Amino acid sequence: MKFHQLSTFVAVVDHGSVTAAADALSVSQPAVSQTIRSLERDLGVAVFDRIGRNVRLNAAGEALLPGARQALRDLQIARDAVASVSALRSGRLDLVSLPTLGVSPVAELIGEFHRRHPDISVRLVEPESAARIGSVVASGEAEIGFTELTSQGAVPFDPATGPDRLESVELDHQVYVVVYHRSVELDEVHAPDGAPVPLTELASLPLVTAIEGTSTRRLIDEAFAYVGVAPRIAVETELREVIAAVVAAGGGYSILPRVVAEAIGSPDGDIVIAQVAPPIRRRVGVIFRPGAMSPAGRAFLEVVEESKRRG
Repeated sequence: MKFHQLSTFVAVVDHGSVTAAADALSVSQPAVSQTIRSLERDLGVAVFDRIGRNVRLNAAGEALLPGARQALRDLQIARDAVASVSALRSGRLDLVSLPTLGVSPVAELIGEFHRRHPDISVRLVEPESAARIGSVVASGEAEIGFTELTSQGAVPFDPATGPDRLESVELDHQVYVVVYHRSVELDEVHAPDGAPVPLTELASLPLVTAIEGTSTRRLIDEAFAYVGVAPRIAVETELREVIAAVVAAGGGYSILPRVVAEAIGSPDGDIVIAQVAPPIRRRVGVIFRPGAMSPAGRAFLEVVEESKRRG
């Protein structure tokens, strides 16, 4: 059975005749008669008794009518749901992000998006590893991802999700800084106040950092390797909150994105933030699959583009 067969059948019942149903549906009378005959062929039984030019619902038609009405109601509910999503009156947007991008720019963009579209729920997840972000977006588990970009605009770590499979929009360059509590002994560091701290002078001090395999850890390891020294890892953890707590307690220094470092607080307010030399930066942006997107996904990218234009 097809939906147009059921809608025609119900129209004949509701309007009392083929002629009246044809007028209501804005089709010809022969078209209505042909649709009813097609429905009866599919069912293998007549649904109307025909008496001259009149039709009357028979037992088979009586049995069909409740299910036909319900099917038409269900179809209308489905259409209304799609229309609601298209008009951004309902729906959900799935995002995935590196943890260090959660405060900025992710939280800021989600906040702006939710102000504009309060009826859309947003689900934000962190990947098992930085390398997973590209595959999470490519597979459709999330519609938009926030990640580090290479100099070519591709997604790092995962060759299966390069620029040929995903599109990207660059957002900003994220600057890394050294952050520590004033109680930490930095006697070996010889840098004037406000001047960048050389990585070579930090190498022998206790570093609190992310585990291997994360984007931040890779950048830190590459930076120390570039200056020819290895850092002294005191604490490594996959929990960003632990890094902040250990640094605030004076357990060592860390190298973090500036926006993350600035969020670390201590009761005495003695958190120090300084630039590092040579500088550590990374390009960050959003990634998404080319082609059709959900209305919520398109609306979110509009927020992203407006944020870029504002600088």
